Amino acid sequence: MVNLEQIKTFCRQYHIVPAKSRGQNFLLDRNIIQKIVAAANLSPADTVLEVGPGLGGLTDFLAKRAGQVIAVELDKKIILFLQAKLADWANVRLIEADILKLNLSQWGLSNFGYKVVANLPYNITAKFLRNFLANSPKPQEMILMVQKEVAQRLTASPGQLSVLGLAAQFYGQPEILFAVGKNCFWPKPAVDSAVIKITINRELPQIEEKLFFRTVKIGFSAKRKQLHNNLAAGFDLSDQAVKKLLSDLGLDEKIRAQDLSLDDWLKLAGKLAGKFKI
Repeated sequence: MVNLEQIKTFCRQYHIVPAKSRGQNFLLDRNIIQKIVAAANLSPADTVLEVGPGLGGLTDFLAKRAGQVIAVELDKKIILFLQAKLADWANVRLIEADILKLNLSQWGLSNFGYKVVANLPYNITAKFLRNFLANSPKPQEMILMVQKEVAQRLTASPGQLSVLGLAAQFYGQPEILFAVGKNCFWPKPAVDSAVIKITINRELPQIEEKLFFRTVKIGFSAKRKQLHNNLAAGFDLSDQAVKKLLSDLGLDEKIRAQDLSLDDWLKLAGKLAGKFKI
């Protein structure tokens, strides 16, 4: 484990108070840090984007393996600490910014030309994933520490699927690498965590993205209702027409949104587009 008393001393010196509202839980376990870096399979040819570097425990190890590390941190006090801690690393660039608003292209990042490795602030996880999965420049892959529940949603199978899980599986191939307990952090979070890997698809399914996600969001609009009710209301169609469409796709007319696979959703959106001109 990283020396906790030393970390607390650094925080006092730089007046850093970990903020729950910003998801500031610093990773202490050196073994976990090394497993994260190993999972990224880095070489001097790689550029890494690290989000929320915190006190730089992971940054040090990334800098040893990658050609360049771009570390984006919102907290000014942490930036001041990192400027001192990482001063000897010529291949580390610190950016004080909100990652959700940062123009990555202006910092030299190109489509599929970098990797994301991060202990994500949990309060931005969903927005971060939406941005980095759907928008360019996209990374090759992402190695992310997230809440265990979020990791399970991202990798869920039919029966447990959600809009977030479908988005992750539409744009990439998510997998859970390993679990991380609460005691590996300071301050200790209320939830367990997991490290995931999302390999980004270079080719997307042959369907218009807006149509696909419109269909999915309408399908999940009222989770307790059967899918045909949501689709009929959302697309202003007759209930019988939607039931027939589901039946033609080999789906139970009483099926619920979470029970469809990604392939089912792709076929459903395609049928709706072709049959009802949406």
